[in-house]
Amino acid sequence: MTISRREALAVTAALLASGQTRAADSRNIASKIPLKLGLVTYNWGKRWALPTLIHNCEVTGFTGIELRSTHQHGIEITLSSQQRQEVRTRFKDSPVELVGLGSACEYHSADPATLKKNIEETRQFLQLSHDLGASGVKVRPNALPKDVPEKKTIEQIGKSLNTVAATADDLGQQVRVEVHGRGTNKLPVMKAIMDVADHPSIGVCWNCNTSDMHGKGLLHNFQLVQDRMATVHIHDLRDDAYPWTELFSLLKQVEAKSFTGWTLLEDGRVPDDIVAAMHQNLPLWKALAS
Repeated sequence: MTISRREALAVTAALLASGQTRAADSRNIASKIPLKLGLVTYNWGKRWALPTLIHNCEVTGFTGIELRSTHQHGIEITLSSQQRQEVRTRFKDSPVELVGLGSACEYHSADPATLKKNIEETRQFLQLSHDLGASGVKVRPNALPKDVPEKKTIEQIGKSLNTVAATADDLGQQVRVEVHGRGTNKLPVMKAIMDVADHPSIGVCWNCNTSDMHGKGLLHNFQLVQDRMATVHIHDLRDDAYPWTELFSLLKQVEAKSFTGWTLLEDGRVPDDIVAAMHQNLPLWKALAS
């Protein structure tokens, strides 16, 4: 069978297009960030000293840690240069990564002195994170004050985040804004905050709140901030009150440059045997992340 030159060119073009499509698909797949499992020391691990904390993560398959301020491990902005180097070395010698620091810094207060204090403290946490070899600091909004217009508070939080993000940028750090607080845990509000906080060193810390399903539902709310995703705080996966399968399916599609891939377990309910609970969470996480 003989085909014309025009038909041959058409076939060649189709094959090239097919190859380009497959290459594009391959690039898209490669661009997805692998998910990783870590621990937030709130409240699991809050009473563990740092060596115990790292050891317990090693033996349970948790490969990262977000160290929450004020807890037993003692990782605070008051650490000396020598202490910071010791912590950095301890993580460097371990397979467990120090993902970041969990501060309680917040920017919603109508009191200028309180706001200034939180901004300065954030800068200090960013410096500490840099010195320890971590990559970012978790901050939060904590409320929408009742006596202040919502738009004004949103603007204040967003502008404050841009202020601390300038420091983060200088230090090679990321500011991770937790979806947290009365009113500020609503994803449309967080989206409005992030629209103001447009510095590239700022990302969202998804917090797996029940409010994630409010309004138009999980998919809609997730899509509001997916392009700014940084880290994720999951909860005890043995509890199926949250739609874990749907969430992980969405996380596996995130292509935001800010996304670290870290899913970090934190839960207010502390089991009698935390290490056993961590062991039990690992296969559940693997099944969701695969």
